[in-house]
Amino acid sequence: MSRALAVATLAVAVAAAPSLADPQAARLRRSIDRIVDRPALARGFWGIEVRSLRTGRVLYARNAEKAFRPASALKLVTTAAALDALGPDARVRTSVETAGRIDAFGRILGDVLLVGRGDPRLSGDETDRPLAALEAMADALVASGVRRIEGHLIGHEGALADERRGSDWTWEDLVWGYGAEVSALSFRDNVVALRLLPGERPGEPARLEIEPLTSGVGVESMVLTADAGVEEDLTLTREPGSNHVRLSGRLPLGRSWEGRVAVVDPARHATSAFAEVLAARGIRVTGGLLTSSAPLPEGLRVLAAHDGPSLAEAINFVNKDSLNLHAELLLRRLGLQAKGEGSVAKGREAVLDFLARAGVASEGWALTDGSGLARTDLVTPGGLVALLLAMDRHPQAAVFRDSLAVAGVDGTLETRLRGTPSEGRVRAKTGTLRQVNALAGYATTTGGERLAFAILVNNAERGPDAVGAIDEIATVLAAAR
Repeated sequence: MSRALAVATLAVAVAAAPSLADPQAARLRRSIDRIVDRPALARGFWGIEVRSLRTGRVLYARNAEKAFRPASALKLVTTAAALDALGPDARVRTSVETAGRIDAFGRILGDVLLVGRGDPRLSGDETDRPLAALEAMADALVASGVRRIEGHLIGHEGALADERRGSDWTWEDLVWGYGAEVSALSFRDNVVALRLLPGERPGEPARLEIEPLTSGVGVESMVLTADAGVEEDLTLTREPGSNHVRLSGRLPLGRSWEGRVAVVDPARHATSAFAEVLAARGIRVTGGLLTSSAPLPEGLRVLAAHDGPSLAEAINFVNKDSLNLHAELLLRRLGLQAKGEGSVAKGREAVLDFLARAGVASEGWALTDGSGLARTDLVTPGGLVALLLAMDRHPQAAVFRDSLAVAGVDGTLETRLRGTPSEGRVRAKTGTLRQVNALAGYATTTGGERLAFAILVNNAERGPDAVGAIDEIATVLAAAR
């Protein structure tokens, strides 16, 4: 255990309950209670804890040791454990490998493997070309004289366990990008982005845009343009296990629709996209496409490679933008690093070991996945705050803190808390599921004190009311003196 982490453990251990004689705690208690005790919020189950980062002193607590579904606030736990185990500079390499000989005619005499190791994006940033990483690797093959592959192109996803869907995810989750399948060989977040725009006149077919445009996913649109005053009515259907999507309904003039659809069998999708990139450069694959999770063959050599973002960048995607696939891959990478197996079970073991070293009591917790999408994940508000205190004293405290969304500025908090004392003063992770809302992170008060907080509400029948109340509490914290 590092000295910084040991100090954090001590701070967690000696944290005291709020004193009734403490004026600051009393003011917070009155202000927060006025918000949470409103009749409109009475049916929700609220859990809150607020602590001083300087002293570890509890300033406010309500049901802080009860178990709550955290939704995406669970990503704080996954990213903290991964950062501790892997370090901020760790990167994932995707490679093109073969054991076959390249002959004088530019033929690879054997199979070629596209080997994934857990990079969810396998591309440039969002402003880059969708196929940039695959194109760069294909260009490297061309530069080395490859003109033909006399064998199969195999998408290899065996670096991590074959656990494509999280336990306790719903069927509805699996349709959309937030429930994308998990694979060691992933491409562009394992989603296809669809956009519908109206035609020129009512009755004409709507215009469909697809990115990335590859043959791996088929999209059929029967959507027609409607008059501007007509209500939008769109339906997306896809059979389980199919990559054929059908859109139907009507789209009024002046409107548009966007959706991110999850890809079935991500490794095949990535391999198919790479084959198309190779073909565009004149490299033909004679043996067709396969995917594999079997151990890698002996004698492989690397022909081309792409290094993904650093872990510091990767946890920004997870915490600022709340990308579930990225969190799930981090959990499996953590299991591989710490326990020798890239599975959910081993990742969970590594997380619990980290929490114990950090002095975070995890009694009553249930860690089903790494993203918080599972409906059976459970944490305590007090435990989340203890984690935040420990990470504030961690050697990588700045990296962790910078990965959180900034109120009114970026990520999932970009449009929240603008024009309030919280803007720019609160860095936190949001959480949203049906009847679940959460916000946990750090706040700097107008008086200069730094706080760690966790606000969770379950069984909230009106999500907008719950989110509004959470934002009011965050504003009370930021406005404290």
